[in-house]
Amino acid sequence: MHLFNQKIITMTSPVYSIAVDTAKRTLTLYNNGAIQKTYSVAVGKPSTPTPKGVFTIKNKTPNPGGPYGSRWMGLTAPSIGIHGTNEPASIGNAVSHGCIRMYNNDVIELYNIVPLGTVVHIM
Repeated sequence: MHLFNQKIITMTSPVYSIAVDTAKRTLTLYNNGAIQKTYSVAVGKPSTPTPKGVFTIKNKTPNPGGPYGSRWMGLTAPSIGIHGTNEPASIGNAVSHGCIRMYNNDVIELYNIVPLGTVVHIM
């Protein structure tokens, strides 16, 4: 809060959260509880499923290369992240080792919006 001319003005910033629906293979970005955008994703295959639960984004890496595509956002779930892909045809399928894959353009967009600490609900 800031005092300007004896008035209290509160500064609010967006509070982002993410919901991943592994059955529908979608990732939905929320801004202050309202849907901002929904993306198609790939999720873990049956032998290496995407873990369910509530996690946070703990690190972000631009251009990690290889199978991780153009961006990596590591979650508090061990060895799991949201990342791009060098196999865009995999999007919409259950094929990963537990990670959430996105088209590279989509993961760049998401990466540029969400800060570290963003809550990720995986269901």
